[in-house]
Amino acid sequence: MKQNVSFINYAYRGASAYAPENTLCSFYLGLLQGANGIETDVQLSQDGVPVLFHDDTLKRATGEPGAVGDYPLSELKRMWVRSPACPAAPDRIPTLEDFLLHFADRDVVFAIELKQRGAHDAVFALLDRFSLRGKTILTSFDFDALAAARAACPAYPIGWLANDFGEDELARFHALGGEQLCPRAANLTPEKVESWHTKGYEVRAWGVADEVLMRRALSCGVDGMTVNFPDVLRQALEERT
Repeated sequence: MKQNVSFINYAYRGASAYAPENTLCSFYLGLLQGANGIETDVQLSQDGVPVLFHDDTLKRATGEPGAVGDYPLSELKRMWVRSPACPAAPDRIPTLEDFLLHFADRDVVFAIELKQRGAHDAVFALLDRFSLRGKTILTSFDFDALAAARAACPAYPIGWLANDFGEDELARFHALGGEQLCPRAANLTPEKVESWHTKGYEVRAWGVADEVLMRRALSCGVDGMTVNFPDVLRQALEERT
């Protein structure tokens, strides 16, 4: 799944510190800032179309009431995603297909987070259409969603997002044949990461709130992390070479 590099700098919902999250402009900016991975979130519209949106409700990002699943795609397409970082430059909610049309042929690793159960079949259909086996990992906080995805299409690696991983969680994930552990950055230690590597897992940190925590996660030896400021991470990686 990895590129020919030792570390994946995942633009978290794109360069979401600077642009409206999970929009095409945010993803493009992330690549311009040096990301070699993109992390995004998938939910289904009311009419079953995979769209890229994070929250359970539309309010924070768009100002609209309800949830993604309450609206058909035609109505979601009319909504604007806004960001306090650039209030004068909103962008639209993209479908997963929109996203892949723009980015599938780029030398980028994709982390696709399943935000709801039952979305994996529609996601796999599009990933296969764009020949993305080998450069995409499916992730979720919901273990059952991961289990369903693994059963439906074991060719795609899976990553479990969680605050931390004890022996019980590791046993469950091992039984599922998972490939990537995704712990909260604040809970990392070098000893944990080394132990997880010894067990054969990749380790990707999330919840990287600032540069201090970013550098701490780097010092723990992770294989990648999701950040909404990929330019800062790129600079830190360049300093290490």
